[in-house]
Parts: sequence; C-alpha cells; structure tokens
Amino acid sequence: MNHSASNTSRIDPVTLTVVWNSLVSIADEMGGALRRTAFSEAVREGEDFSTGLFDGKGRLIAQGNFTPGHLGAMPYAVENVLKYIPPETLSPGDTLCTNDSFLGGSHFPDFYLVTPVFLDDSIIGYVVNTAHHVDVGGAHPGSEAVQGVKESFAEGIRVLPVKIIRKGEFDTDILRIILGNVRLPEKVRGDLFAQRNANHVGAERLRKLISTQGRGQFDAIVDEILNRSEARARELLAALPQGTFSFDDQLDDYGPGTEPIGVCVDVTLDKEGATVDFSRSSDQVPAGINCYINYTRAYGSFAMRIFAKIDVPNNAGVERVIKVVAREGSFFNARFPAASGGRASVQVRIFDAINGAMSKAVPERAMGAFSHWGNPKIGGVDERTGQRWIMYDLIFGGYGGRSSKDGVEGLAPVMNCANVPVEVHETNNPIRIHRLQAIPDSCGAGLYRGGCGTRKDVEILCEDATVVLLGDRHAKPPYGLFGGGSGAPAQTLLIRNGITESLGSKEIRALRRGDIISFRLAGAGGYGDPAERSRAQLRRDVADGYISAEKARELYGASEGELA
Repeated sequence: MNHSASNTSRIDPVTLTVVWNSLVSIADEMGGALRRTAFSEAVREGEDFSTGLFDGKGRLIAQGNFTPGHLGAMPYAVENVLKYIPPETLSPGDTLCTNDSFLGGSHFPDFYLVTPVFLDDSIIGYVVNTAHHVDVGGAHPGSEAVQGVKESFAEGIRVLPVKIIRKGEFDTDILRIILGNVRLPEKVRGDLFAQRNANHVGAERLRKLISTQGRGQFDAIVDEILNRSEARARELLAALPQGTFSFDDQLDDYGPGTEPIGVCVDVTLDKEGATVDFSRSSDQVPAGINCYINYTRAYGSFAMRIFAKIDVPNNAGVERVIKVVAREGSFFNARFPAASGGRASVQVRIFDAINGAMSKAVPERAMGAFSHWGNPKIGGVDERTGQRWIMYDLIFGGYGGRSSKDGVEGLAPVMNCANVPVEVHETNNPIRIHRLQAIPDSCGAGLYRGGCGTRKDVEILCEDATVVLLGDRHAKPPYGLFGGGSGAPAQTLLIRNGITESLGSKEIRALRRGDIISFRLAGAGGYGDPAERSRAQLRRDVADGYISAEKARELYGASEGELA
C-alpha cells in the first residue's frame, strides 16, 4: 500500500467508530439543510444533489447517501478546483465554485461548491456539495438537450473555478453574471444559497468534531479510516472470481435519425483490485450526451461497489482499488468541448453494461436490466403570468428481476433521487397530469420477473411550449438474464387532436395547448426461466394487474386451471 502506516496504538475502536459515523452523519446533515432550503423541484423534491467531506489534504473522507454520479466525480472536482485556486490563497469565509463539464460533474447544470474549513488560521478540511440546477441557459429549456447540440458552448453558462463567496457572502458580480444567463434566475439563486447553507452547516459540524478530537488525533483517525476502507474493499474484490468479463450493449441513438452508440465494457478482476474499461465503446458523438471521464469513473466505481458488496462508506481508501478507464476521445472519455448536457441518460447504461459483465462472474448478484428512466423537461412562457416555467421531471420504472426476487416498480435506478409529486408539478407549471401508473405486461418474464415500466401522461395548458426528451430503450429493450425475457421497449407518444405520433427518445418538439405527451418507460428484464415461476406468484401478478391472463399463458405456459 502506497500510503502512510496507520497509527492504531493511540486510536481505540470506540473513538474510531464514533468519529467515522460522525463524519457520515455530518455529510447527511448537510444534505438535509440543502433539501429544506432549496427553491427548485429538482433539488427540493427530486433530491438531485450530493454532499461530501474532505480532509486538509483534499482526500475524500465521507459522503452523504445521495447520487453516485455526483459523489464519484466529487474528488476530481475538488482536486481540479484547488489547482486553479490553491489552498494558500484561501481565507475563512471563502467558497469556490465550478460547473465545468471536464473539471466537475460532466455537465453544466451541476454546480460544485467547495468551502475550506479553518481552525486557528489553517485549513483543516473542506466541505463540498453539488446540486443539479433546473436551467443554466443554452439552446433549450433545462440545458440538457441532446438533439442539435454539437459542442458544449451551446449548452449554457460555463463557470471555471472562481471564489463565488467571500467572507460568507456571495460575490454579487459573479452571481449577476450567472443569473443573467439562465431562464429561471430566482430558482437558480435560491438553490445556490441553499448550497451555501449546506456548506455552512457542514463546516460548523466538522470544525467542532476536529476541535473535540484534536488535530493530531483527527488526522490519525482519518488515515486509519482510509486504510481500513482500502483493506476491506481489497478483501472483498479479491473474493470475486479472477479474470476479464465483458459485455456489449447500446444506446438507441444520439437524436432522431442517428446511429446507436456502442456501450462496451471489460471488467478485469485481479489481486490488485478491479479495472473497468469502456475503451471498446463508440467514439464521442456530435450531440449533447457524451460522458467526460469523471462521470464514467463515478458510475463505474459505484457498480463495482455493488457487485463486490463493499460494506464500508465510500471514501478515498475505497477508490484506491477500483480503476475506471476509457479510451480518450471515446464516448466515455470525451474531449472538450464535447457536448454532454444529456449525459444523465447514460448512467443506467453504465451500470447495466457492468451488470451484464459481472453476471458471468457472480450470476447470483446480477439482475435483469433496469427500465431506463425518463428525464424530460417541458418549458415555455405562461401567458397568464408572463413568467417562464420549466417542468423538470424524473420518471422511474422497474428494477430487473434478481436471483431470488422480482424487480420492483417506481424506484430510482442507480441514484438516490425521488419522484416529484404530481401536485407539485401541477401547482408550479401550466400542465395537467392525467395518468401515472405501472404499465401492465411490460415486465420481462422470468422465474423472477422484471419490474413494470411507468406511464405518465402530461397535458399542456398554455399556448405553446417545448419538450426536451431524455430517455432510451426505445430501440433495444432491457435485457433479461439466464433465460429471462426482455422488458417491453419504451415509447414516447404525442397525442394531438386525437392523432398519436411516436417521438424519438431524445427528440425536441414544439407543443401547443391541449397536446398530451405520454411517457412510457420500458419494462425491466427478467431473471431465469419463466416456465419455472411459481404459479401462486403468477396468480398474484394477474390479480394485481402486472400481467394479463393472456400473457401469463403465452410467456409462462400457465394453464387456465393454474390461474384460477
């Protein structure tokens, strides 16, 4: 191990446990402050944010239980910010900020705020959070368009690392520049202030913890935490079968009329740990969906935590033994200024690809592919008020069937975000939601079936609007494993004057009053031979409306008597 030896002689187990849990608790408390004081639905209801703590050396020591895409990119964002603005130039009350795609979280809506924590005039650590802002400018509402966006300069405002807060107060000039380039300045302003609140809470708690322990004792505890985390992660990874395991999948396209994007992974497990390599994937594309390497690292590392069952909180120690790489210029390691606003659509596919590879190593830990979630934005001007509006939505479907359980419905895949309530959408936007339900017969058949897809029908109540679609699995449905069936493919339908038109998964379309957009997510993949499914479970599925009697007979071979 290339790090300092732990000093266990003066750290008793109780103190180690208390401090370790306290660090995680501080990160979670930061998230609570951010959520409760946020202005936008994306942060307040959707919980699209994350928090973390770093020591004085810039090493990740704890994270809140939030979104892996943010959390996995956070160490690199902190490292890059401190290269631009060195620690020796910082003062108490400063906070640094960036939303740069390459330096931070891989698309402009994610603003990282990094606050140094001082004790006796020296930096003892950093508190960090990131939040997804509902709009940062660019060509289309929500700043995550895929279609027609060829480089990042068209995606909105780009903030290279700056001191956005000095002596605890926002720099009004910088704030004015940011807010002058977004569609919903009050929500962006409110969420930035909520981010400041979160870091204030974290700094106070971290300062108190370190003061109680003493600087020397705390530093020794951090070294011990990181070393133990590394040792545990290395132990669990070493217990997996050794070798290289590969899997190929694809995204539908990068806009109407374009080619599929190859998602190809090779996972190598050896005595050094795990290497996840996406180099065989397609080249970067001229559309707003590319992944910068930080984002690929984030979800690649997260997936390996799951399959190795790493049971210690994530920190720099765990990251020492998981390496995620991709060929430069490929889709998963794009070169700037590649457009990446819609890269959120890719994180499920990163996990699904690794899941497919790991099904060959640890089949009992794998699952059928997820429903691909939907992240549409609908926006325009409400003529009743003259105000701009953006409905930022998160639509979640089913989990794949597992080796011992069915997939569940309506939960966020590979991220800890939440459904935005119907009432919140209808209160804040000129829309009406007619339907929100699981889709019968969409689940992949199996010994353990996949979860059903989700349908959501949204009517436009203003004169005109724009919908920016961000979905997938319209062309290639979620796969099943070990004889399990694929889920039903996704659809997005525009219903206008009684005529239904199918839309592409990443299309941009003008809407008008009375239009209904019907978002229909794919069903998740099944696991195992459907013929072996318990007839009692099948009867419950039919009774609950997940599977029709017709499909029970067709896909599972059930007789009329077995369904009675």
